[in-house]
Amino acid sequence: MNEKQFQEEIIDKEDESFSPFATKNADARRRIAIQHPLRGPFSRDRDHILYSGSFRRYIGKTQVIYNAASFDEQLANRSIHTLQVSQIARSIGKVLKLNLDLIEAIALGHDLGHAPFGHDGERFLQEICQKYQLGLFFHNIHSLRVVDYLSDANQGMNLTFQVRDGIVSHDGEINEISVKPYPSKTEKEIQDYITKKQKGEKSITYPNTLEGCLVRITDSISYIGQDYEDAVRIRLIKESDLPVEIRKTLGESNSEIINSLAHDVIEQSYGINEIGYSQNIAQCVFKLKIFNLEHIYENKTLKREREKIRNSFFCLFDHFVQAIKKGNTKSIVFTEWIFNRGEDHGRQYLQDCSPEEVVVDYMASMTDRYFLNAYHQLAG
Repeated sequence: MNEKQFQEEIIDKEDESFSPFATKNADARRRIAIQHPLRGPFSRDRDHILYSGSFRRYIGKTQVIYNAASFDEQLANRSIHTLQVSQIARSIGKVLKLNLDLIEAIALGHDLGHAPFGHDGERFLQEICQKYQLGLFFHNIHSLRVVDYLSDANQGMNLTFQVRDGIVSHDGEINEISVKPYPSKTEKEIQDYITKKQKGEKSITYPNTLEGCLVRITDSISYIGQDYEDAVRIRLIKESDLPVEIRKTLGESNSEIINSLAHDVIEQSYGINEIGYSQNIAQCVFKLKIFNLEHIYENKTLKREREKIRNSFFCLFDHFVQAIKKGNTKSIVFTEWIFNRGEDHGRQYLQDCSPEEVVVDYMASMTDRYFLNAYHQLAG
């Protein structure tokens, strides 16, 4: 099959089969035009993300429980979460006749910029950025920095606007009954959102595509039941702790919760340019988030190492910044980040970014175990 045949028989026919609200492959746009004879534009983006170093490091990053694999390999990590977001969104998107390649690319890339130790690590980096007057750290914004700038030896992945927008516009922590796409969204509006967020100002951005809206909703569907089930698994809470209203409405296991939410989203979203829940289901989702926050995310038993980890973040940050300022090229910030053989960021990177910015990039890239090994090596 030649390029023309592929375009006519695969890509064009696929576009014709989509819902009128779906994103067509023909509408894909990217900063630097490229041709991939036997791949559509969004499948190219998905593959680029899938084979990146940042994607491989998902497996070593906390979802909720620090170093989960060290004592129970069935507990969720960032990799499991990302794959589940992708699969749930694809299952819903198939029924809604959306662009599955675009859904998968956004889902697989949405957490590439997440710090080690989950949202705790994100908060620690925010504190560091605030202390040193850097733009505040947010994992969705840093995910965009990863794909736009840090990947491929600081050349970036050259992803489509639709995938990049979906990555920066995901936010599973926001309580939303429904999300509508913002089709006229521009690059400037994305940058304005980033500027405001990094300054600490309130700012919300909505996805450009319906596929992006679906991933945004599915992000919550993926983690709220999984986090509850993992907490039961490690005996942090009991099944009977889950409020009766939630159990009756959503179910008593992660699979039941996912099934309930996916069915509701399909029923509420089919044939319209919007992704959302019914009112009753949405209220149960919000209550389950509050339950998880109170009983899991802020649980003192689960987070007993939080302050130690926080102190380690500040210690490593100061150490690596000094190593850059002194030109200590034997430090691992040089050998394993700036001039790393696999992902060499190079000398121009040092000229374009302050030592503090370089170290934030480096620490955000770390897995939990790598972070702890670096700290223990420093502490002697």
